[in-house]
Amino acid sequence: MASKKKMGYKFCIAVVLLLLLASIAALVSVAVIQDTWIIKEYSTEYGIVIDSGSSRSTVYLYEWPGEKENETGVVTEKINCKVNGSAISEMKVDPENDKNTLKGFQVCMNKITKSIPAEKHKATPLFLGATAGMRLLHEKDEQTSNEVMTSLRKYLSSLPFSFQNASIITGQEEGLYGWITVNYLKGNFLEKYLWNSYVRPKGAVTVGSMDLGGASTQIAFAVQEHGNGSDYMHVKLYGYPYYVYTHSFLCYGKNEAEKRVLDKVVQQSSGQAYVINPCYPDGFNTTVKASTIYDTECTKKPQNYNPDQEFLMVGRADSAKCGTLVKSIFDFETCSASHCSFDDVEQPPVTGEFMAYAGFFFTARALLLNGTSDLDQFNAATETLCQTHWTELKRQKDWINEKYLKTYCYASHYVLTLLADGYKFDKETWQNIHFEREVKSTSIGWSLGYMLSMSNMIPSDVKEIPPMTYSVFAGLIFLFSALLIVTVVVVFIILVRTCY
Repeated sequence: MASKKKMGYKFCIAVVLLLLLASIAALVSVAVIQDTWIIKEYSTEYGIVIDSGSSRSTVYLYEWPGEKENETGVVTEKINCKVNGSAISEMKVDPENDKNTLKGFQVCMNKITKSIPAEKHKATPLFLGATAGMRLLHEKDEQTSNEVMTSLRKYLSSLPFSFQNASIITGQEEGLYGWITVNYLKGNFLEKYLWNSYVRPKGAVTVGSMDLGGASTQIAFAVQEHGNGSDYMHVKLYGYPYYVYTHSFLCYGKNEAEKRVLDKVVQQSSGQAYVINPCYPDGFNTTVKASTIYDTECTKKPQNYNPDQEFLMVGRADSAKCGTLVKSIFDFETCSASHCSFDDVEQPPVTGEFMAYAGFFFTARALLLNGTSDLDQFNAATETLCQTHWTELKRQKDWINEKYLKTYCYASHYVLTLLADGYKFDKETWQNIHFEREVKSTSIGWSLGYMLSMSNMIPSDVKEIPPMTYSVFAGLIFLFSALLIVTVVVVFIILVRTCY
């Protein structure tokens, strides 16, 4: 009987100890689960970039999930809006013109505002980047340039967003951000994997980027080693480092280069009012004011310059002469490095695939060669276009505005010279150039690359959702704590009874 009693006590003690351990384990488990099993719910983030180029401004709205991939947001273009009015480099001259330009900005910003949830307005960063047009104005008239930027900062600060900065970006930055945009859109940084996760593509091969704007042109491509000088830049995206060669040629944009070619044409006519232009098609003529050629830092003003002088430009198509005139604005001879592009600028040899966009695309499209082509095709198409009479040219290419159509003989020779003689693309490597306007329905330009870089620095709003509500969590803690206390009391009573 006594042995049965002892067995009963032992069983009770074992049950109580088991209950004690279970209570402790349950209490610890509830606390750990509540602390570590938190679900992080990221909100969609937004960013606004205004690209103020030499001919106009465009507002881009980007969005990305707050949960970043290796510190960089997976960014997509939501909408873009072209600002009606003049380029910002033409502000502070005519108050009425400024009023119209700011009105154009307001129309676009109203459209952007409606596309962002109201609760996200204050957290949405806003940037403005001015490119070559403002770089030229800054060289020509620093005070006016500063006044323009101050005026824009004041306006942008009044908007319901988190205004960060309005600045004139460097040519190297413009080239680098364009390279980032191209490779991001091509999927060279990230690709979707199972369960909608993102991974770095095998091989991680990038493509080069070439941008032709109105006042400058940029080239950028990845290199294996970091070279010397400001043209070699380092960037980290999605956790991986890249070394990129990038150079921007100010005054070599399509519009500014054309002014320099027109200057050569005028010089050949000894400044006479009647000017034969071999880059204009037969049957075309136009009156050009001297100020439209020389009122820029890119073209040297002649002696006895009169901005109101008018030249009657008469088209007399001569493709060979046009090509010679275009080549004359470059310096292909001077090179103090082992390998140069032109104007004594060091450049490593071009390798791999390249994306050529903006002015490059529009020129290739005029030749019906957008996409890929070979060098001989581009040459032949240029010759054909230059020899076509103005009347026939208008009929064949009625989808091109006449304002631009007249320039495409010059532009075709310019692209040929820049790419073949300047960047040193030959018959083999020319086939690696893709003349494109957009990728995956997204415009190619520096602004998306800029937003990708900036998203490294923009914090994400995150809402932490615990696995249990606080009332459930508190209830369980109370329950298991009470059970633990009761168990300890029972153990104490059993021990006292056992001893006595």
